[in-house]
Amino acid sequence: MLLLNKFPAWLSAFALLLLTQEPVSTSEVTACGVAVDPPANIEITDPGFLGYLSIHWTQPAGLQNLTLCRVRYQLRYYDTYEERWRSVRTVKLTYAAQFDLEKPVRVRILTVLKCACTNGTEVQGEEKEWVYTPEPTGVAGSRIRDFHCVYYGKEYMECTWESGPIQPPNSQHYLYYWHREMDETKECPEYIILSEDRRGCRFPRESLLEFSKFNLCVNGSSSAGSLKMAYFSIEVQNHVKPAVVSSVHVSEIDGELKLDWSPPSGQVPEHCLEYEVESSTTMENGKEKQEKMALQNLEDTSYGVQREVESQKACFRIRSNVNRYCADGGFWSDWSQTKCTDKETQYIPKWTYLSLVGLLVIGIAGVIILCLSLWSLKKLCIKKTNKKDALYTLYKEKVNATMPTILSPIFK
Repeated sequence: MLLLNKFPAWLSAFALLLLTQEPVSTSEVTACGVAVDPPANIEITDPGFLGYLSIHWTQPAGLQNLTLCRVRYQLRYYDTYEERWRSVRTVKLTYAAQFDLEKPVRVRILTVLKCACTNGTEVQGEEKEWVYTPEPTGVAGSRIRDFHCVYYGKEYMECTWESGPIQPPNSQHYLYYWHREMDETKECPEYIILSEDRRGCRFPRESLLEFSKFNLCVNGSSSAGSLKMAYFSIEVQNHVKPAVVSSVHVSEIDGELKLDWSPPSGQVPEHCLEYEVESSTTMENGKEKQEKMALQNLEDTSYGVQREVESQKACFRIRSNVNRYCADGGFWSDWSQTKCTDKETQYIPKWTYLSLVGLLVIGIAGVIILCLSLWSLKKLCIKKTNKKDALYTLYKEKVNATMPTILSPIFK
């Protein structure tokens, strides 16, 4: 099995090569009577972070005793991922940068001197360059192909690949990853298995880090020997694919078509989304007209367009992507379900539905209150009637007790 602990063997040779290689230019620049030599003891080492290399050097011996001078270093390295030179100036004696370990590593460095004796002018020494080309290892044709990563709704990321043109018997792939908040590389947390082969890796959200280099390496083993290594370095926020736009509604009022929808589910902030609407209009003569409209910086998730006079039916679908303010790239979501409207469709705003529900609730509450009021009034009337009957009976008893016997029949 080919594991990452085999990397330092070739890296030690790499550092030795850089220390002994002759400089590209041997001309000498002087200032204040001393030579502005390139930095000394340059060393490039790999801490095992899948291409994130450390560059170290020391101050030139001829400049160590200078006073009233400022010494800086200009470092340039070739970024093979973006195919351009990157430059940095620093007073430090170390710098870390990302390299593709499958391609030549190119580093250039020079000394910049600014002293009182130079009247505040910066003097640049000669630039030295080192180039290292890694030796190919592994079974020829076994490097993986079609590697790509998709960060689904900022909830989880899947990186998938296809096997190389040549896949020796008993081949097994391994994926390792690293970012700057990790102390060491780790193996894939969950492999994606297709036809009993490892064809990808699924990363949970908590294992990812945005706006930082996310380094990956896919290597492998087989009965014929080690498989070729493949290195990749991405920024996960540039690989987001939002979920499908949901709850799409299309309606019409006063000749205006209105499209309403809900933002896709997931962890993508609403202000980071842009939308694309695709419309298909069927005219009265049977012809169809299709258009696409890009929608950016929307205040809400709705869009209105005037219906064409001769249109009979209009259909819409919508998809989303991460806008340029939140990422440098991304993937469009899948299209939503198609929603249509014809001339007979009438628009019922959302607040109308809420009003109907509110009126229904108020009506039910009114009926309940009325019933309770009638029930209370009935009970009150019954109580008054019973009280009146009781007083009349008592009055009759008292009258009969005080009247002569001959008159009592009159008051019965």
